[in-house]
Amino acid sequence: MSEVLSTDPRTGATTGTGIKQHTPAEVDEAATRARAAFNDLATRDRAWRTRLLRAMADELDERRSEIVRTADAETGLGEARLNGELTRTCFQLRLFADTVAEGSYLEATIDHAGETEVGPRPDLRRMLIPLGPVVVFGASNFPLAFSVPGGDTAAALAAGCPVIVKAHQSHPRTAELCGSALAAAAKALGAPDGIIAVVYGREAGARLVQHPEVTAVGFTGSRGGGRALLDLINQRPDPIPFYGELSGINPLVVTEEAAAERGAEIGTGLAGSFTLGAGQFCTKPGLAFVPRTDAGDRLLESLSEAVTASGAQVLLNKNIWESFASGADYLSSLSGVTGVSSGAAGEGNGFTAQVRLLSIDATAVDDRVVDECFGPLLLAVRYSGREELLGALARLEPSLTATVHLGEEEAASSRELLDELRELSGRLVVDGYPTGVAVAWAQHHGGPWPATNAVHTSVGPTAIRRFLRPYAWQNAPAAVLPPELRDEPAAIPRRVDGVLTLPATG
Repeated sequence: MSEVLSTDPRTGATTGTGIKQHTPAEVDEAATRARAAFNDLATRDRAWRTRLLRAMADELDERRSEIVRTADAETGLGEARLNGELTRTCFQLRLFADTVAEGSYLEATIDHAGETEVGPRPDLRRMLIPLGPVVVFGASNFPLAFSVPGGDTAAALAAGCPVIVKAHQSHPRTAELCGSALAAAAKALGAPDGIIAVVYGREAGARLVQHPEVTAVGFTGSRGGGRALLDLINQRPDPIPFYGELSGINPLVVTEEAAAERGAEIGTGLAGSFTLGAGQFCTKPGLAFVPRTDAGDRLLESLSEAVTASGAQVLLNKNIWESFASGADYLSSLSGVTGVSSGAAGEGNGFTAQVRLLSIDATAVDDRVVDECFGPLLLAVRYSGREELLGALARLEPSLTATVHLGEEEAASSRELLDELRELSGRLVVDGYPTGVAVAWAQHHGGPWPATNAVHTSVGPTAIRRFLRPYAWQNAPAAVLPPELRDEPAAIPRRVDGVLTLPATG
């Protein structure tokens, strides 16, 4: 098979890696090892999995310097950003370790046998159990937090599922380093071979999602890529869960009152949000609804000044660079769309792009302008009055986020607007900016189609739910039951005969 190449997006220079794309036989072998590892993991307790996750985080931290340096050379994201991303990645692993130790994610439930109003009830015990081997597709824009050691991998391992990661072609060396770190930590704890693996090549990814040993797929990427994988999965004799985080334009609304109170401040903050990471965040605001008022004009002036002062942005790879250029040119050519300002133009052979700020009237918003343009571009939508704003929002597809900037005393009178934004998103941001997704129990990173195709979050401890399935035991003797469902006191929350019980303490 052909060698996998590594490209520096700042220069366009390509170098060899010594990594080969995986053959069909190698893909099959990885899946077979993952199945054997899954069977072994069934004999390990939760305490062992917590040690595994913490050991993986420690190993990544130990190799921080090499990982960050390599990722910077393959993504151009900068060492400061990548150090922060690696810190987040390690935090995720440790948080999932805490989640496994705490145990409420199991939803352990016991209903003892007895008489009920509808007749006798058998003894029933239920909790969530792991699905099996999971395939994770690394994301282009987060080489650490959403790739080999990222959230999908952490959630699947926490659930008790081995993981095969299809490395993203934009950062092959980074994927290799991270995979090696995770494998070393697993080996040191006596984990079964096959608990973590990294494969390369588009054909390898396609073969994996159709492999009979694979039980779920996690994907972060474009809508087109997600649809292609979903089509392959639907051709299986046994369709499996596909958790795709796909696309969205993430609308941001500024009300007339908010613009009047702090328009210039919002303009500056909005510029920082849509250019963060060169506009390559899945939560980047792509449409900003700005009132057609004097205060709205001042907001747009502040936004435009920040754009004009911005430098050229380095995009992650050639495909994204070409897609952004064509998308920006297309939007600029549409009737009703006007250019407001641009940042510095890129130079040299790298994948650099110019920050773009465009404008359109709310009455002209239609299918032509509602698709995501991945990169540093923002379309300002000028509206006159609440009715015109709501009409334009009704023509949008759902996204991961929706953002609203309200006046100081306006929240109580904005129910209709807030309801519309709730229907359009999985997370509402008030008086802030959507870029940045906190790893927390209350987080939801998802949204209605086409943002995602699942009701589960992909960020935070409850993301573990994607890789578990419910299972019930009826009239089973204690020896058959998992420890969490036996009658002796448990160290996890449980619902026993309808009553929620807290963990036993010593």
